[in-house]
Amino acid sequence: MELKKGLLVFFLLLECVCYNVESKCVKGCDVAFASYYVSPDLSLENIARLMESSIEVIISFNEDNISNGYPLSFYRLNIPFPCDCIGGEFLGHVFEYSASAGDTYDSIAKVTYANLTTVELLRRFNGYDQNGIPANARVNVTVNCSCGNSQVSKDYGMFITYPLRPGNNLHDIANEARLDAQLLQRYNPGVNFSKESGTVFIPGRDQHGDYVPLYPRKTAGLARGAAVGISIAGICSLLLLVICLYGKYFQKKEGEKTKLPTENSMAFSTQDVSGSAEYETSGSSGTASATGLTGIMVAKSMEFSYQELAKATNNFSLENKIGQGGFGAVYYAELRGEKTAIKKMDVQASTEFLCELKVLTHVHHFNLVRLIGYCVEGSLFLVYEYIDNGNLGQYLHGTGKDPLPWSGRVQIALDSARGLEYIHEHTVPVYIHRDVKSANILIDKNIRGKVADFGLTKLIEVGGSTLHTRLVGTFGYMPPEYAQYGDISPKVDVYAFGVVLYELISAKNAVLKTGESVAESKGLVALFEEALNQSNPSESIRKLVDPRLGENYPIDSVLKIAQLGRACTRDNPLLRPSMRSIVVALMTLSSPTEDCDTSYENQTLINLLSVR
Repeated sequence: MELKKGLLVFFLLLECVCYNVESKCVKGCDVAFASYYVSPDLSLENIARLMESSIEVIISFNEDNISNGYPLSFYRLNIPFPCDCIGGEFLGHVFEYSASAGDTYDSIAKVTYANLTTVELLRRFNGYDQNGIPANARVNVTVNCSCGNSQVSKDYGMFITYPLRPGNNLHDIANEARLDAQLLQRYNPGVNFSKESGTVFIPGRDQHGDYVPLYPRKTAGLARGAAVGISIAGICSLLLLVICLYGKYFQKKEGEKTKLPTENSMAFSTQDVSGSAEYETSGSSGTASATGLTGIMVAKSMEFSYQELAKATNNFSLENKIGQGGFGAVYYAELRGEKTAIKKMDVQASTEFLCELKVLTHVHHFNLVRLIGYCVEGSLFLVYEYIDNGNLGQYLHGTGKDPLPWSGRVQIALDSARGLEYIHEHTVPVYIHRDVKSANILIDKNIRGKVADFGLTKLIEVGGSTLHTRLVGTFGYMPPEYAQYGDISPKVDVYAFGVVLYELISAKNAVLKTGESVAESKGLVALFEEALNQSNPSESIRKLVDPRLGENYPIDSVLKIAQLGRACTRDNPLLRPSMRSIVVALMTLSSPTEDCDTSYENQTLINLLSVR
């Protein structure tokens, strides 16, 4: 059994080494379009929620098909969405849909998502009974996308996923798109455009009506033979490392049992990912070396068997299920005397699994969720400490929890900022979370915040400025430079944190509708920017405060948090404060008498929040 687990870990790592050579995906774009066929009585707000977009974005790409601010039924809307490589197999994106009573895979595919997905894809990425999906269950909706084909043309690099409907044919679609019919057929070889079902890929235009050319591949200058040779060398090195590690491992006594590492018993480490980290447990200590390739520490104290996890969750029963994420479900369990949350991930999510495992085995902080262990038998499992009170989004946007007092909101903001400051300032290399939002901030029994969900984390070298990367994350929290160009730096997290500050004040969603007409729908950033620009910003901000707070909040404190949110969400990333400066500002605000080190670089931010 131990050998089997070791081999599974090895082949999982082997998959990552070979990814660029063996992957069936040919990634060449960050954004694609979904052609959504609008059914009667379906509002633009509902469509934006289903497609994880915003009303403003949809309008900007569909001005010709929207009359008087509202979409016309039986028309198509082109809606942008991230185009990612899913499981190394195909290009697509996984949307999260909250099921309604009576939903089935068939109704979700054909009605709710207008044939953009299929029943087969829904079955593959979900584990529900196809005729009995629970109400409010999180359903993974996978939509395919395309980035083009350089052998057909390099003039087109952004494509529409276009579901075929009765009456469609190749020439009508080509005429509507003002494209050559033969070109469309070459992009969709062997496809019958008149079959009235399935999807095809059509070149799309940007907001200015222009076609986006196919981006050159990052490895275009690397010969295929060289790439294969490099990968083979990496595989051989990894194989040798695994043999050595497991040879040493099996020299240890069989049946040795170790306790789970806890915050009190674990020696925190800020070692470089390419180095090693030491864990001290009760009565024993051990050192596990992480490879520079994957950063995964295969430590015995963190391994679980499938049998142990299945027993603790009653075979992953619905009674133990406490959540559903983009790549799997979360279950409650008690393991070896400790309350835990077990994330069960599909094998297709190996990239996210490895990323989170890499981060949380090297980065330890009170304000970051603690990883206890993992398992790679059958599926991919991550075992975390159990956080009693759910996430911040449930407190702010849900109905089943008591409203957080203002002092608690400020404390959670400070806790979250400290967690992010730690991964930005105190780790080598620097980690960028890339999906900071209220749903990824957990609340413990003492109403303290912990940052969670590191599956999209990116790392950069210390002193590095920005990277260019594929678009992932959540609409409403993405800064302009990332959403438009894929530029990534720690200031991406700063922007998203600013949106969270606005959420803490208002309990509103990051993208919301502020009135009856579509024109009044806007992002939370724009809403607060407008309020702060008024002649009396205090009164304007007061109108945005969560009504559940009543009058139990100091308006000066609320205004300062709003001003801090504004600093975080500036369009120019160079003008945003660092997480270090944000921590100092929040410390000053939450405890004015506390001794704070104000020697950080953004002194203007400290002045902004000082008592006047």
